[in-house]
Amino acid sequence: MSRTQLGSLGFRPHDVRRMLRRLELSVVHPGVYVRHTGPPTWPQRAWAAVLATGGVLTRESALPKPPERAPIQVAVDVRRTVARLEGVTVHRTAHLADRIAPGSAPPRIGAAHAAVELADLAADEHAAYRVLADVLHTREVVAADLAAAIAARGRLRRRALLVELVADLATGAASVLERAYLRDVERAHGLPVGRRQARGSVDGRTVLRDVSYDDFGTYVELDGRAFHDTPAARDRDLARDLTAVVADGRTTVRLGHRQVLSEACATAVAVGRLLQGRGWSGGPATCPRCPSLRS
Repeated sequence: MSRTQLGSLGFRPHDVRRMLRRLELSVVHPGVYVRHTGPPTWPQRAWAAVLATGGVLTRESALPKPPERAPIQVAVDVRRTVARLEGVTVHRTAHLADRIAPGSAPPRIGAAHAAVELADLAADEHAAYRVLADVLHTREVVAADLAAAIAARGRLRRRALLVELVADLATGAASVLERAYLRDVERAHGLPVGRRQARGSVDGRTVLRDVSYDDFGTYVELDGRAFHDTPAARDRDLARDLTAVVADGRTTVRLGHRQVLSEACATAVAVGRLLQGRGWSGGPATCPRCPSLRS
């Protein structure tokens, strides 16, 4: 709560000083208080930053799952100057009112706008894609929201790249590894177009297959470490593969970072041969990075 809010409730300056002496209030920022003496929670830190600056949450702090230990990121109008506050990073931003999420509390930039800004500032293409994919995984944003946020921004360093990344997300390539497979294995080598995030069922539960080549009875699963490193996760993966073979006669190919990121050309040849053996009449094409072209 702010000093102004307390005043609107009838508390006078001497009342506030008394509550501070009695530890009924603690100062978070000058003129902003919390009603306990322990460390403030993330929502309290966020509200305190907004009240102290008169701004809105932005960047990482405006995402659906903000990092709780990082500084609070706040945007204020470009014409304003705000004093430095501990644990708060302030960004002066043009056209701020057009990007605020309606009804948000604390007030914040819309998640799509926040993700696009972070992706534009990311260290590289993979980091940018990860930001955009992560916000889609929250289900509070869809690819069309990201596309609209890009179109609405007047100045972006990587506009063309961001448009490309969002288009790939819209196909269902929901991670950095899945996009690399789509771009560097499948597209670059002329493989059939797989169906992304294909719904299936295992023991009565709905599952999503990363890539399904429906006409050739083949699944491709892209195993990033985050979700496949535990014994339980590995057991679930193997059970899904077994069910695919027994119930549907489908082959499952599991690929990791090395096969997709470092050995894309060799992986494309192997997957192409597998699909040929299951009825594909075409064959994998060469790309500019294929060893035969580089030698």
